[in-house]
Amino acid sequence: MKHTNPTSLTRRGLGGLAAGLGVALALSACGGGTPLDSPSTSAGTGSADSGAPLVVGSADFPESQVIGEIYAGALNAAGVTASTKPNIGSREIYFKAVQDGSVDIVPDYSGNLLSYVDTEATEVSAEDVYKALPGKLPEGLAVLEPAKAESKDAMVVTKATAEKYQLKSIEDLAKVCKDFTMAAPATFETRAYGFPGLKKNYNCELKGLQPFNDGGGNLTLQALLEDKVQVADIYTTTPSIADNDLVVLEDPKNNFKAQQVLPLYNKSKMTDKAKEALNNVSKILTTEDLINLNRSVSGDQKQSAKDAAAAWLKDKGIVK
Repeated sequence: MKHTNPTSLTRRGLGGLAAGLGVALALSACGGGTPLDSPSTSAGTGSADSGAPLVVGSADFPESQVIGEIYAGALNAAGVTASTKPNIGSREIYFKAVQDGSVDIVPDYSGNLLSYVDTEATEVSAEDVYKALPGKLPEGLAVLEPAKAESKDAMVVTKATAEKYQLKSIEDLAKVCKDFTMAAPATFETRAYGFPGLKKNYNCELKGLQPFNDGGGNLTLQALLEDKVQVADIYTTTPSIADNDLVVLEDPKNNFKAQQVLPLYNKSKMTDKAKEALNNVSKILTTEDLINLNRSVSGDQKQSAKDAAAAWLKDKGIVK
């Protein structure tokens, strides 16, 4: 099918060294109060010996919120009392919330998390990024096992453009970069994996940038489909890629770091039982799951993050 529904993802502001804090706050659906004021009332009953109740936070975009609800649902199903605090904001905000104990756990993305805590990090592969994280995180914080699920930046073109210029990878794109305008956040022009990385790794110098701050959503998509831009930065878990038969260009030189989904947590209240429950989620969460979950909450269905997570947990047998 050919949809042009946005996924409403705004994690673009979370990647790399510094998120666009003002944009992130503007996009956050916090209403009049702050999401750190009080947790959701969706906590489970838990058990007396499962340790103190855990609070699962999430960033201000749908994918993070769904994963946060999945984490909380899995914890409650394992007998660990958990509630959620969604829509906290950008990484700058939720990282500090985990540090100060306002929340105990948040879903994060391995490569961008590493870049945040170590601006000089050179690791790019999934294995290397995950190995580097424990030694870079501040005292008191840790990560659990990463999922196979990955949501990362990608250079995306239409099928017609790919066929016209015989594009399969960013290496192929380099031959025509000077004639292409790109749709991406304004920060893409200066971030290491943006214009500087494309020039360094592929000798690709684009004609220009058309800035959009919709995280690869409808504005970005329409610009690409209407050939107002010829290439766009869109996350790999965005349903519009498959829905519109778009082509994700291969990245053989790893310009974009691996971005596996994994829990970032505060050690103070985490129990072995809780770790096991979250690791069990990571063992079965796939990229395809993320695409389908994003479609559920941001496509025609417009499910709530909580309902989409509940359906996934039931389908995977985590909740009976």
